[in-house]
Amino acid sequence: MDLGNFSVSLAVRNIAASRAFYKKLGFTVIGGDAGQGWLILQSPRCVIGLFQGMLEKNTLTFNPGWDETGQPLGSFTDIREIQKRLKADGVAFASEADESTTDPASCMLVDPDGNPILLDQHV
Repeated sequence: MDLGNFSVSLAVRNIAASRAFYKKLGFTVIGGDAGQGWLILQSPRCVIGLFQGMLEKNTLTFNPGWDETGQPLGSFTDIREIQKRLKADGVAFASEADESTTDPASCMLVDPDGNPILLDQHV
């Protein structure tokens, strides 16, 4: 199953301080809006999201339909199909995508250790 691009979404206290810190580690901003409390940063091999006031915990994030630079893919497995497959395998969801829609959607599950996993489709 292809869940799409992977990133770590960090719950940060101060987005400006976090942005400055990760800039020193070689990350550049490729998307987001600091004024709204979120930025997407990329290094040559990694993507991270900084989220101030939006997430309770650091979250593993997968983006069906996006490549590693946040660009749409020509073909991908829709989040509703991924959700159906996981539900059929007995995976419980903390929140679900509306399976009657075709718009961008998200769903959330939690691994056995309590780590949130966000499936967030923007296309």
